[in-house]
Amino acid sequence: MVHQLSFLAETTENSVTTIVQEDRFTALQENKGCKVPLDFDQIVGQKLAIAELNSAIATNRVPPAYLFAGIDGIGKTLAARIVSSKLLNTNNFDNHPDLLWIEPTYLHQGNLISADGLKALGITRASEPGIRVEQVREIDQFLSTSAINSNRKVVVIADAHLMNTTAANALLKTLEEPGGNNCIILLTCKPLLPTIASRCAEIPFRPLSTSEMALVLQKLDRTDVLSNPTVLDMATGSPGQAIVYDQIYRSLPPKLLKLKPPGADNSILAAVQVSKQIKELGLEQQRWLLDFLQYQWWTQYQDSKLVAKVEAAKSALNKSVSPRLVWDILLMPINK
Repeated sequence: MVHQLSFLAETTENSVTTIVQEDRFTALQENKGCKVPLDFDQIVGQKLAIAELNSAIATNRVPPAYLFAGIDGIGKTLAARIVSSKLLNTNNFDNHPDLLWIEPTYLHQGNLISADGLKALGITRASEPGIRVEQVREIDQFLSTSAINSNRKVVVIADAHLMNTTAANALLKTLEEPGGNNCIILLTCKPLLPTIASRCAEIPFRPLSTSEMALVLQKLDRTDVLSNPTVLDMATGSPGQAIVYDQIYRSLPPKLLKLKPPGADNSILAAVQVSKQIKELGLEQQRWLLDFLQYQWWTQYQDSKLVAKVEAAKSALNKSVSPRLVWDILLMPINK
């Protein structure tokens, strides 16, 4: 969906505003209704990225397009908000006329709707949402007019790796000539098309160290996550992912977290019963459970065939294959 970003950046006295999980959650607190300026010191880690962004803004050498690249949950979205705040000289983004925030959408009954919007309607899709050519046209239209409250306009494209080919081709010219001193910021956790990436100034965001992870989780009052080493390992340096993973981990029946790989000693009946139970889970839980089992089975058995089998199950689930069939095939005992 193409929309103007509306979010509240407020903190309590002596607290720290920290946003660590892109498009999943925002940790913001209130301070008697006062707006607290966004600044780079609110980002944990990412010293090189911050130094480059600070220098560009201070010397007024901001490129037409940025590419913030790195895994989810390590500060890319917060950095985009801070850059937008400094470029637009404002800390109030509520319906700001010079800021446009793009997120992936689904096509539903002829309308573009975000994943959260679809979920609010009680609808689940197995496929991922995408950035569509209609949204790129909205960007062009947005940038074709003069800024209202600032001397420039800013566009942020979240999850840019979900842009389809048609949309990416339409975006190329816009990236080269966004007009005036406007700025487009793309956020991605996966490589983009070379034609897109080459037109952006790339700012790498790295996974956080163990101590940096602990610091962020402490600020978010989620030190409980530190007691789950498996979740921390799977998060690979992302405190945002660690929190989301921990929430899913706690939502699953303990029995499913102890599943053994398929073997000759497993009964067909047991496999069918387990797959029936898993089928009742949400797709996000099922996808995460596959990641969890892949991690656990590799750690315990170091068997590349098991890893490949789980990878095949993940691929099938993402292609809208019946979840019951996916789990039946994965868990069915192997005949020797």
